[in-house]
Parts: sequence; C-alpha cells; structure tokens
Amino acid sequence: MEKNMQIATVGGGCFWCTEAVFQEIKGVENVVSGYSGGTVPGKPTYREICSGLTGHAEVVQITFDANVISYEDILVIFMTTHDPTTLNRQGADRGTQYRSVIFYHNDKQKEIAEIIVKELEQYYENPIVTEISEAVTFFEAEKEHQDFYKNNPDYGYCSFVIDPKLAKLKKLHSDKLRDTE
Repeated sequence: MEKNMQIATVGGGCFWCTEAVFQEIKGVENVVSGYSGGTVPGKPTYREICSGLTGHAEVVQITFDANVISYEDILVIFMTTHDPTTLNRQGADRGTQYRSVIFYHNDKQKEIAEIIVKELEQYYENPIVTEISEAVTFFEAEKEHQDFYKNNPDYGYCSFVIDPKLAKLKKLHSDKLRDTE
C-alpha cells in the first residue's frame, strides 16, 4: 500500500511529553520537538522560549501515514493525553510557551480541529481553551530535546510527568499503539 504522508503540528505543554506520546503511535513516522507560533525574528533558542517573551509554543511536528492513522485520531490522542482546559499551563509548567495549540496546515485540518474540539468539549468539566491557528514557521528544537524520554527515561520529570501520560495513552488508545514485538 502506498503511503499518504501528512504533517500535524501540536503543542500540549512540554514537548518532551507530547513527543513521547506520539512516538508510541502506529503510523507515525517521525516526531520532532520544536517551537512555533512566535513573533520574534530568527530562530529561537530553548532559553528564549522559556522566558515566555517570544510568543512561541513548545510543539511537536508529527509526520504520519494517513493510510494508517487519521488526522482525526492524531487530534483525539493529543486532546486526551494533556489537559486542554488550562490556559497557558500543563501541570507545574506555566507560561504561553506551554499553551494547548493545534497548528493546522490546510483548511481541511482546520475544519477537523474545530470539529474534534467541539465534540470533545462535553467530556471536560471546564471549557477547552486549545488555540487553533494556522501553521507558521516551525523551528526544530536543540538536539538534546529530541527523543528526550527515550534518552532519559530515569530523569525525574519523565518519571513524574511523562510516565503517567503514557499510562493514560495506553488505557485510552491501546488500539492505536505500535506493536512492541
């Protein structure tokens, strides 16, 4: 079967978490941590992003085969593995760089994002505050931020923040996980 490669760009707090989630999904070919949505010229650094002054969000760019996993499924997984009801915050991570955001790459993705957010709203006690914005320049994060969970599984943040997200992923979306054999 011929591949139907597409791109999704989402931010749901720290990109280490979002990257770790999508690396587990069947049909996802690549996940790159990075920054998007800012207004400062030039390529931002992690330190600049953490200041909250650049306007960028920590995001992941997901390359996936739409013949294996749909964009809709990508968004449902995204929306159910972070808290889309907290403005500019995920757990202890606070600031606009940690906002919940879907960057759409075409009108169809925008339409799907709006539908998914509306459909999922009923399952949350508080309103969903996920931003839906047109994709702008994506800047790849520094090398040490790529594959962070895979390279640092015993790091405290991974144990306390990422492991529970992966457990939630396995509970809610076990049918979408890669075969572990």
